[in-house]
Amino acid sequence: MDKEKGLWGQINEGIHDACYIWAKEMKATVKDEGVLIFFFLVPIFYPLLYSWAYNNETIHNVPVAVVDMSHSQMSRQFIREYNASPDVKVAYKCNDMSEAKDLVQKQVVDGIVYIPADFATRLNRMEQTAISVYTDMSLMMTYKAIYQSAQAVASDLGAKMNVALSGNTTHREDEITVQPLAYEEVPIFNPSGGYGSFLLPAVLILIIQQTLVLGIGLAAGTARENNRYQDLVPISKHYNGLFRIVFGKSMCYFMVGAVTSAWLTLAIPRLFGFPALFRASDLVAFLFPYILACIFFGMFVSCIVRYRENVILLVVFASLPLLFLSGVSWPQSNIPGYWQGFSWLFPSTFGARGFIRINTMGATLLDVRPEFVCLWIQAIAYFLATCAVYRYQILHTRRHALERLEYMKERAEQAKKKD
Repeated sequence: MDKEKGLWGQINEGIHDACYIWAKEMKATVKDEGVLIFFFLVPIFYPLLYSWAYNNETIHNVPVAVVDMSHSQMSRQFIREYNASPDVKVAYKCNDMSEAKDLVQKQVVDGIVYIPADFATRLNRMEQTAISVYTDMSLMMTYKAIYQSAQAVASDLGAKMNVALSGNTTHREDEITVQPLAYEEVPIFNPSGGYGSFLLPAVLILIIQQTLVLGIGLAAGTARENNRYQDLVPISKHYNGLFRIVFGKSMCYFMVGAVTSAWLTLAIPRLFGFPALFRASDLVAFLFPYILACIFFGMFVSCIVRYRENVILLVVFASLPLLFLSGVSWPQSNIPGYWQGFSWLFPSTFGARGFIRINTMGATLLDVRPEFVCLWIQAIAYFLATCAVYRYQILHTRRHALERLEYMKERAEQAKKKD
């Protein structure tokens, strides 16, 4: 009976200590303006701004300069059909390349289409000819619009010439001449072929990690500056006490992470019409270890970084590399092995890959089992690492407090001797 009372007493004490830490951390979070900004304002407004910027998905009417040295009926037909495409607009017709280059340098146009003088002559001789396309590569979206539009018009003109020279007598024969092998292009998982639907899911997952790490880092920096770790010394008498401290703090951060994750993964895609093919049970089950991994990763990093300002610099600097390492904007198969191994240290790597498959491709939790297991491994590993660094910091704080107490006693004894 005494053992049962002792066990229940330890459970009640553990719950009381964890709730005490949770309440204390929640109060500190509400009072810290910097933490509130990164925990709530940034996750709310930054995805709105980013989604609004890419809500059009594709770009249209990209200004292009045309240099027509042929001045033939064929070149004019090419220019008319090129200008009729929705993605580009023939803004200027230049006399030579130097004039067109000046327009590109002044950023008036984003590309140049050059038609050589022998364009029509070579076509009439049944010879192969070429049209040169020059684009500003600072933005891949404009390059794609200018190049693919020129390629589509050239293919269409080539098909019409084949029909004219084939001597067919029926429309069906013309169709077979143009397209001997019939096919239909159906873009899966991204029907609009848009940039936002392609990149936004990975960015949303990365925002969850970065905001949690930033908020936790700022909170830990403030606690370190105010020496609030002394309040944790009585609870951390044994390893169970350390677990209570970490659990209590993580309860506070998990509440924040759950709210922001719901906003980012449920509301944002629907507000802007991005693909959302997930099942609620699979998404919740997948996000649970991801949020935990981000929380314990943030708590671990916050103990390593000394000043709260350094957390901001570190996280902002790492945002773009982490997006590339996730294998979204750059193929995972083309990432070197040592960089792939480095990316496994961050929850966003597996979180982005799994979330894209669940949200955009309609995968189930079983389909993303490798990413799901890796997130649980990260959550457990960073939890243990956090307990270790917290124990070191609390022991350091206790030692410093004892040294300070001894120093004050010595000063008091010296003052008594003088009196």
